[in-house]
Amino acid sequence: MKFRSVNRTRVKICGITQLEDAKSAIASGADALGFVFYAPSPRYITPDKAAEIIRQLPAFVTTTALFVNETQENVDRILRETRIDLLQFHGDESPEFCNQFDRPYIKALRMKPELDLTVEAKKYSSAQALLLDAYRPGIPGGTGEVFDWDRIPAKHPAAIILAGGLTADNVAQAILAVAPYAIDVSGGVEKSKGIKDADKVEKFINEVTRAN
Repeated sequence: MKFRSVNRTRVKICGITQLEDAKSAIASGADALGFVFYAPSPRYITPDKAAEIIRQLPAFVTTTALFVNETQENVDRILRETRIDLLQFHGDESPEFCNQFDRPYIKALRMKPELDLTVEAKKYSSAQALLLDAYRPGIPGGTGEVFDWDRIPAKHPAAIILAGGLTADNVAQAILAVAPYAIDVSGGVEKSKGIKDADKVEKFINEVTRAN
């Protein structure tokens, strides 16, 4: 079952690279944590380190693996090593590719000028949600840029996870404008790339709560 109505905006803190950051995010109220398995990213984490962190997490926190045009073999291997809950595909993966891993998945879409969200929602109808991020040529995500939220139809064609340039200063406005199912943040709560700032995380989640 896919939930498309919102009574509380969920929060995913992405780009986790150390246990301390994972624990502080959970303590502040994060619903999900993201682990980046894309080597060019400054937030990349090795599968064995991710598995070590995941083993020490409490119950009822969703762990998410982020991939960019990864091979089937490597996705399968990382799933075996980490036992992660949810897949997040940020590349040019087809629905058929995304569907083959016996895990729920979300599909990230970079909001290119020509992108039709309704068409993409039909294409990836098997996804649990669509994650919408800013578009910059050659960069699959994590740009720290905000896109035009008015491009998102008022009647969402799928469950929407909003990303792209979100901080404690603009996330309440984003929720009021878009009413997303969830919010995804990484750079907006960091003190350096891959290292979270516990105060920024807490302030961010407090702002999400205030906007609900």
